[in-house]
Amino acid sequence: MSIVSSMRTLTATAITGGLLLATAVQAAAPMEKEQAPGYYRTMVGSFEVTALSDGTVQLPVDKLLLNTTEEHVHETLAKNFLSAPLDTSVNGYLINTGKKLVLVDAGAGSLFGPTLGNLADHMAASGYEAGDVDEIYITHMHPDHVGGLASEGKIVFPNAVVRANQQDADFWLSEKNLDEAGEDAKGFFKGAMASLNPYVDAGQFKSFTADQELVTGVSVIAAKGHTPGHSIYRVESQGQTLMLWGDLIHVATVQFPKPEIAIKFDSDSEKAVMTRAEAFADAEEKGYLVGAAHLSFPGLGHLTDAEEGYEFIPANYVDGK
Repeated sequence: MSIVSSMRTLTATAITGGLLLATAVQAAAPMEKEQAPGYYRTMVGSFEVTALSDGTVQLPVDKLLLNTTEEHVHETLAKNFLSAPLDTSVNGYLINTGKKLVLVDAGAGSLFGPTLGNLADHMAASGYEAGDVDEIYITHMHPDHVGGLASEGKIVFPNAVVRANQQDADFWLSEKNLDEAGEDAKGFFKGAMASLNPYVDAGQFKSFTADQELVTGVSVIAAKGHTPGHSIYRVESQGQTLMLWGDLIHVATVQFPKPEIAIKFDSDSEKAVMTRAEAFADAEEKGYLVGAAHLSFPGLGHLTDAEEGYEFIPANYVDGK
């Protein structure tokens, strides 16, 4: 064999060996198992809205949904390539009006286990810090909406005033109600107290009792049923509207076609169904953007009429640069 032929053979062997080695090394790399930072930006008129993911939690929705059957839930989920327990998003929304920075719901903090509690980190990744927030509007005082307010008894948002419906405060912050609650419900009361009381004690909690504009362009609307004081928030700027629904809906694929399906977390499921029906009809008629805490992140989109109930059309992704 000539020297040239030998060199060609050695080179080919080296290249092949290198590729095999590279492949082996790459295959051995550990899986990261993490998503990109959970924030999504959109504009409502001149207001910047940042959807913030607190994470996802597996919910046994087949056991939790009411006015239906487990078989129907399983079949509907399967048609949408889903199953129970269902990985369910927990979302908050940060609104920059240009004059105020308003957070709607604060996530679960440490109250719901290790897959949640990411809202503050994702807020920081989006360019904002907890100290930047001026106002926090709570849709209701369930732990996955208020847990992020405090950590180990200390206020997380030092400069914010927290606002919520007085009926929710009266119900969830009541020691009497805690004492009378069943064992499976006591955690809800304890979570609300641990999260809200630091702000109450610091004079940074301010309730409301009626529909009203809280800051320019952001208004509260009563939407009771899920809890005694459940509220939704309307964001308006330059003729555009976003309605933030809180927990008007939990399982999109099941409840959009059949809004009459309720969930065991509802304080008054009959009232919750009526409130949801009214909200869905209004959103479909007027065509505004909606956002909800448990729609798949970022939880933003529009409603259209469907053969059965409604269809949710997720917002189109737009690079904001």
